[in-house]
Amino acid sequence: MGYAQLVIGPAGSGKSTYCSNLYKHCETVGRMIHIVNLDPAAEDFDYPVAIDIREFISLEEVMEELGLGPNGGLLYCMEQLEDNLDDWLTTELDNYLDDDYLVFDCPGQIELFSHVPVLKNFVEHLNRKSFNVCAVYLLDSQFITDVTKFISGCMASLSAMVQLELPHVNILSKMDLVTNKRDLENYLNPEPRTLLAELNQRMAPQFGKLNKALIELVDQYSMVSFLPLDLRKESSIQYILSQIDSCIQYGEDADVKVKDFDPEDD
Repeated sequence: MGYAQLVIGPAGSGKSTYCSNLYKHCETVGRMIHIVNLDPAAEDFDYPVAIDIREFISLEEVMEELGLGPNGGLLYCMEQLEDNLDDWLTTELDNYLDDDYLVFDCPGQIELFSHVPVLKNFVEHLNRKSFNVCAVYLLDSQFITDVTKFISGCMASLSAMVQLELPHVNILSKMDLVTNKRDLENYLNPEPRTLLAELNQRMAPQFGKLNKALIELVDQYSMVSFLPLDLRKESSIQYILSQIDSCIQYGEDADVKVKDFDPEDD
């Protein structure tokens, strides 16, 4: 059985930076992970790329030959990947052992994980290859400045969760860049009643029923729980990784290190 993270989120939310720091952290603690680039528009990396979609298809060539723009060209590339899951991707995955840990750095086009079935079919292929997969959804903490943006971020994350049907970990990224962290405390573990009161204050009265329905939906699906990620702190990265590992049952079959609990010899 293999293990995998599917790192998704809006463009600019810090997915590649997360992958880079995760790789460095695992390298420091002596743990092996493999980063896979699924973004055909990516250029530079701060981590070794184990599998690169650009070796399969070139976004620049697609745009030039088909006359597509960046967004249309990227969707075409991902559709080509979808059509070749049993060929190119399977060949690449066969290079890794059953217990390897892969982290997929995905593009930021929101339609890929909201309503276009490309990533859903990609995940189903990984499942057929005996991978336990967790979706890691990153949301830029600097985006969360008021309750309306918080609800918007929750809805986008919920859309991805419904589409992909995976264990789901939500992360507020770039916490190290936030100057006043008190502004975010109310959104890390917020009370539904507080959210509803703030939302009603910012919206016109006719949206009252809609606001109530949105808050109930967010609360029902436990989408109000975001994990803060501060890349300056190794403990923050370790905690995030432990939560993801728990979702995909990584390490549960490892032998218990009894010697760690043995009393010291006289």
